[in-house]
Amino acid sequence: MKRALVILLFGLGVPGSAWADAPCAVDRLDIRWADGRETFAVEVADDAAERAKGLMFRQDMPLSEGMLFVYDAPRQVSFWMKNTLIPLDMVFADATGTVTRVYANAVPGDLTPIDGGEGVQFVVELNGGLAAKLGIAPGAVLRHPAIPAGGAAWPCEG
Repeated sequence: MKRALVILLFGLGVPGSAWADAPCAVDRLDIRWADGRETFAVEVADDAAERAKGLMFRQDMPLSEGMLFVYDAPRQVSFWMKNTLIPLDMVFADATGTVTRVYANAVPGDLTPIDGGEGVQFVVELNGGLAAKLGIAPGAVLRHPAIPAGGAAWPCEG
C-alpha cells in the first residue's frame, strides 16, 4: 500500500484552499460536496491482496487519513470488518467518482457483509462518524488520479 503524508485541511473551514486546488496526487484524495470539501492523505488499495487486507489490524488512524479502494471496473461490492479494530465509515462511489452510498460507523470485528450496491468502482474508508460530521453524503464527488478524467464528475487537471 502507498502511504501518504498528512495534508488534510480538516476543520480549518477553508474551501478553495491551495491544497484543494492543488494538482491531483496518488497519495491524496479530494472530496467535494454542496457545503464543503476536504483533502485526505490516502493509501491506495488497487489490487486484490491490498483490497483484502484493507485497514485490518490498525489500532488507530488519524482523522486526516483514509484508504481508497480502486476496482478495475464498476461492480457489486461488499465489505466486512474482520480483523478491523477501529470503526469506519465506508463511502461508495461509481465510475465517475460520485458518491452513491455512505455506510456509517461499521463495527470493528463484525462479519456482517456491508453492501455497497451495484456499480461501485471506488470505496473510501474514513474514521467512523467522520462522513456525517463533515456532511459527506450521496452526490458528493471524489477527485483522484485513479478516476479516469474523461468520465470523472470532478476530473484531475492536466
